[in-house]
Amino acid sequence: IGHIIQEELRAQGRTVTWFAQQLNTSRMACYRIFQSYSIDTQVLFRISGLLGRDFFAEYSGKLELNRNL
Repeated sequence: IGHIIQEELRAQGRTVTWFAQQLNTSRMACYRIFQSYSIDTQVLFRISGLLGRDFFAEYSGKLELNRNL
């Protein structure tokens, strides 16, 4: 997920410095996000709003739900 966030940031022409300021964190913390396989849901929610992209869809689109419950 971190790599997808980093790609979106680049596609929007945003800098890591801008991203860090918006999240009220350090650039190093942002680079750790970019390397993450999973992210806290609250942080992912904030990032989704910030970048205007539903990053939760990256996960939910891959779900196969059992409809016979």
